[in-house]
Amino acid sequence: MLPFTYALRNLFRDKSRLAQTVGGSALVVLLVMAAAALNVGMKEVLSASGSPLNAILIGTGSEESMQRSEVSEQTAGIAASAVAGVAHPLGTPAVSTEIHYMTFLQTPDGKRGQGLFRGVSPQAMVVHPEVRLLEGTFPQAGELMAGELAWRKLGFADASSLAVGKSVLLDGAEMKVSGVFAAPGTVMESEIWATLSDLRTLSQRDTVSCVVLRMETPDDFSEADLFSKQRLDLELTAMRESDYYAHLSQFFKPLRVMTWITAGLVAAGALFGGLNTLYAAFASRIRELATLQAIGFTRFAILTSLVQESLLACLTGTLIASVVALLFLDGKTIPFSIGAFTMSITPAVTFSGLFTGLALGLLGALPPAIRCLKPQLPTALRSS
Repeated sequence: MLPFTYALRNLFRDKSRLAQTVGGSALVVLLVMAAAALNVGMKEVLSASGSPLNAILIGTGSEESMQRSEVSEQTAGIAASAVAGVAHPLGTPAVSTEIHYMTFLQTPDGKRGQGLFRGVSPQAMVVHPEVRLLEGTFPQAGELMAGELAWRKLGFADASSLAVGKSVLLDGAEMKVSGVFAAPGTVMESEIWATLSDLRTLSQRDTVSCVVLRMETPDDFSEADLFSKQRLDLELTAMRESDYYAHLSQFFKPLRVMTWITAGLVAAGALFGGLNTLYAAFASRIRELATLQAIGFTRFAILTSLVQESLLACLTGTLIASVVALLFLDGKTIPFSIGAFTMSITPAVTFSGLFTGLALGLLGALPPAIRCLKPQLPTALRSS
């Protein structure tokens, strides 16, 4: 086999080609890692947002959007007494009546953004135990409680616009931020909560969006499902909260597929560009490669050395892309239509980048290397 230093020295024979190969592979690997992080982040936040213990009673025909759902407000009281298996922490049924409402919020300095608002009562804290109040208090009349990532969903520059004590305008009504809450890994962390009565007035509706029941065990969902089928007058559909967000995940699947298609197209373009570059680079060395064969090196040994050159350049680009991803993408919050999620450079995302770098190095080097080694030795030695 040819010494490894031979491949290493050949990398620096054409510094512009080296920079082109390293830079191109770094951009492709970075794009693939970004696409993987986006897909993983969106999928994980939706899958973690729903609890298998929670049963949602929503209006029939609104299974894909709670914002369109209309449920009678009396449903909560009826369900609390009629559905067996509802949890009773501290002797109170874990039943939360909620309104989900998408509208614009404006700050006094003119900042304006669209966010998802949830009208709730204090019982929501029992039904959604993942919610933790970080500072301030639960909202009273004329107050809002902002999720820790709500400012990202609204498109504001920083979290100070929704700090405790700040005043904001919601559909022309002045509201005060009473608290900030966290719900790590869920879409609720990018929501803004208000009292049920305030949001009913602002949305101008006399119904609610849904009633959420927290069951003792996941198997108790059958009781809520039976209730919705027996009470035809209420026009209800029962869904597990985890199933609802799983359906939303399927709704956003085309968006995730498009990110992969875009990354694949860019990677294909970079691969063909790399093939052209290496064809030109290796073709100019046909006599040199033939000389190596003449002094005893096999074609396989020479092919291995050429692949080593390509892999060294592409893996250097992969290393650069990984560092950039860790510095600029890891922990970055991305808003989307129903919330926000945080990108994370996980081992799986890193592996996707490493696999892309290896694929670029191998697929980009093998065809031009094989073509340049194909001519017979006398012909190759006489080439110019």
